[in-house]
Amino acid sequence: MTLIALAALAYLLGSISFAVIVARAFGLPDPRSYGSGNPGASNVLRSGSKAAAAFTLLGDAGKGWLAVWLAGRFAETGTADATVAVAALAVTLGHLYPVYFRFRGGKGVSTALGVLIAIEPWLASGALAVWLAVALRFRIASLAALVSAGVAPLLSFLLHGMGRIALESALAITVIAALLVWRHRANIRNLLAGTESRFGGGAGAPRP
Repeated sequence: MTLIALAALAYLLGSISFAVIVARAFGLPDPRSYGSGNPGASNVLRSGSKAAAAFTLLGDAGKGWLAVWLAGRFAETGTADATVAVAALAVTLGHLYPVYFRFRGGKGVSTALGVLIAIEPWLASGALAVWLAVALRFRIASLAALVSAGVAPLLSFLLHGMGRIALESALAITVIAALLVWRHRANIRNLLAGTESRFGGGAGAPRP
């Protein structure tokens, strides 16, 4: 019963769209009404407010961390690994399909980062390092997110083999990575067509 309750709480936490809340607090347009239409930090940044984008990122990552931390803290004896894994999936699904916002959510990158931090900081550091490397090289946020999503499961199973994280968490991270790739399917089409937006304006597929 505790697992179900914590999963439900994680989903409800994930459903809090900080992009929409922060935009309203800053007097900015609804992020679902411009740019990519994605309620996330990258799209909030298109409003011109770096502070609003930063608060959005922190809020979305924070809810991912909090949901997993609560699951680990209050899980029943002997079910902690499974409860953490389920909560990680639930908070991500809440962000992608928020009940408070007609199931129109973001793409899950910031929330996934918060989940990784809660599960294993070294895993989060590795995924973030990959994101930064790709983003700085190609200046395409979606490409960085996709590469990081591909690397995270590999790192999670490596850390599982080292005894650092549970198998359930590694499997949950794999499913989360697949969900992120699915939510970026339009970006994948744009990347293949060479029309994906870059940092600082412009578009184009990555060049060697």
